[in-house]
Amino acid sequence: MKRKHKCLALFSGGLDSTLAVIHMKKLGYEVFPMFFLTPFFGTEKAQKTADKAGFELIVHDITETHLKMIQNPKYGFGKNLNPCIDCHGLMFYEASKLLEKYHADFIISGEVLGQRPMSQRKDALNSVGMLSGIKDLLIRPLSQKLIADTLPIRDGWVIKDEMLDIQGRNRKRQMQLAEAYGIHYYPSPGGGCLLTDAGFSRKLKDLMDHHMFNKESIELIKVGRHLRLDKNTKLILGRNKSENDSLSKLAQDEIVLQTKDIKGPFGLLKATKKLTNNDITLASSILLRYNSKIQSEAVVQFGKNHNLDNDIKVKKMDAKKVADYLI
Repeated sequence: MKRKHKCLALFSGGLDSTLAVIHMKKLGYEVFPMFFLTPFFGTEKAQKTADKAGFELIVHDITETHLKMIQNPKYGFGKNLNPCIDCHGLMFYEASKLLEKYHADFIISGEVLGQRPMSQRKDALNSVGMLSGIKDLLIRPLSQKLIADTLPIRDGWVIKDEMLDIQGRNRKRQMQLAEAYGIHYYPSPGGGCLLTDAGFSRKLKDLMDHHMFNKESIELIKVGRHLRLDKNTKLILGRNKSENDSLSKLAQDEIVLQTKDIKGPFGLLKATKKLTNNDITLASSILLRYNSKIQSEAVVQFGKNHNLDNDIKVKKMDAKKVADYLI
């Protein structure tokens, strides 16, 4: 039976959000699965799951508002730089602004009560709703029987007895439901958000601390080895050919460095000041440390916009000294 009301779904590509969408579709609702794009989670997992499940995925970029939020999240961070409550609240808020565009009436998500210690406690789900400004239009189909009624239930758009009562970290119920719904592909839980990664978060915190927090710099911290030379300057080095190629593509008007006539790491200098000869010498000496073909000294080529038209001969830095610069 086709239901009168339609909904937008926050869709990550994980099992829970997939089940939420399918459950509502099977009940007769028209559902619009939506993925919110930021520099910290890409569309690959969500798109693959959507394709397997036969969903038409809507991708909406919220980069600018997400970057502003992460600098001062109301509910703080998790173990690393993951502001999960604020992030979910922002996504619900952004979804609310798109309800009219898609002629939808309410919003659903695959959140499961008690599954995640920071963002899916009962009080945290409440906080997410409050942050979004549209708490009364949210439905969590997998756990809605266990949480407070919202407008879609009170007004009869959604029948509470048709919702589920899944809770806790055990995924047995979800896996049984997946089998019943014929879902044979779903990715393992977690791992989708870079902000939960300790190494990435450390590099991101360095950007925040040194006034380099912008989309371009964030893309760079996804690649290579990162070293802080001073408060205004950092060096990024490729660790293999793939990373060298990626850094080369990401380089814009920065100074780049490579060992002359000897294959090795590609280096990129990111700075908020005019670089000096001393800066180039220091960066070149570090670059040689990561070239196993260099014994003690070599010539490094450098220049802007991939024009390696300058040479400098430097000594290879001692490994212990290099460790002081690593982020």
